[in-house]
Amino acid sequence: MAAYGFTAGLPLLLSGYIFKLWLTEASVSLTIIGLTTYIGLAYSLKFLWAPVLDRTPPSPFRRLGRRRGWLAIIQPALIASTVLLALSNPASAPGWSIAAAGMVAFCSASQDIAIDAWRIELFPERQQGGALAAYVWGYRIAMLVVTLGVLRLAGNIGWHISLFGVAVLMAIGPIVTLLAPEPEALPTGATSETGVVDRLKAAVVDPLLEFLTRPGAIAILAFVALFKLGEAFAGLMTGPFYRALGFSLPIISNNAWFSLGGTLAGYTVGAWLVARIGVGRALIATGWTQTLAMAMYVVLAQSAGLTPMLYGTVTTEAFAQGMADAAFLTYLSGLCSRRFTATQYALLSSVPAFAIHTIGPWSGAVASATGWSWFYVLSLLGALPAMALMLFLLRRYPPAEAAA
Repeated sequence: MAAYGFTAGLPLLLSGYIFKLWLTEASVSLTIIGLTTYIGLAYSLKFLWAPVLDRTPPSPFRRLGRRRGWLAIIQPALIASTVLLALSNPASAPGWSIAAAGMVAFCSASQDIAIDAWRIELFPERQQGGALAAYVWGYRIAMLVVTLGVLRLAGNIGWHISLFGVAVLMAIGPIVTLLAPEPEALPTGATSETGVVDRLKAAVVDPLLEFLTRPGAIAILAFVALFKLGEAFAGLMTGPFYRALGFSLPIISNNAWFSLGGTLAGYTVGAWLVARIGVGRALIATGWTQTLAMAMYVVLAQSAGLTPMLYGTVTTEAFAQGMADAAFLTYLSGLCSRRFTATQYALLSSVPAFAIHTIGPWSGAVASATGWSWFYVLSLLGALPAMALMLFLLRRYPPAEAAA
């Protein structure tokens, strides 16, 4: 699980944070950089093609089984997409670079689907927590390696070779897949006795109808979509923001250490708050902390060139985000019906990402039109409607009632 977490974490930043920095170095406009956020829709919409990986056997690698067979197809495609990205040139042909980054995101999201299914089917319930913990550590280590490695090496040997090095690291994925055990296959009748339309209805339509017929369902969905939107909107343009303030790539790469420490500490405190005061009160405390922490970006915009201020901002924002994530994900889990836990959680967790990747692409245009200080003021103000909606929901539909 740790190795699979490592392979899943390697490509994540290549189509997001790292890619935006590369486009910034290539003097691509902020508007185009912001629009590349649409690439991340692959992670939001992966539930649309998940039934294909779940129901269709991987013919070329059938002997490896359903889960490993699909990974044996997806992982080489992911490596090839990363090589294409490394070979592209955003300065002269940004369209090809964006297309390659889109392929990386699609293959990466597909790999996530297969790994999640492999974990759920292979590990017994009592070991799921340990498996997820190992996965998260591998995931975070991979993101640290990519951030430090690519940003530090890009200034010395160039972006192309640095990205090609990530593709070489991705070769770990197929090796792990060949060594991994295959979960026990479902009986053939489980997928052959029901028609395609009935399977689609049972997998997607029924869980949606069950949720949407609850009291307050629309308000809950609006809150789920908005809760992370202000913070995420602010974070989408941090790469160009840091460069505009004059920070070098090596200094920016050090953010990974502060972000990692802040995130892990934030998750720990957030989980403690949930256990100590309950999910509703923890959501209020961490939600407001996350919102107010965005003011650090405004202060940083007025403190150009001060490296301690940069690291303080990164640490504070990561800590606040980690706290809020711990309470928010607990709240999402409580919304899931026991009959449709997996499907409803997948759909609910995709709502914030979908909102981010539909509104987020305009972050570059807003930053270009308003300047950095006002951009982050607007991001902070944009989080206030979610806070008001949160207070209404927690009073009208407390977590226990929402999940009933």
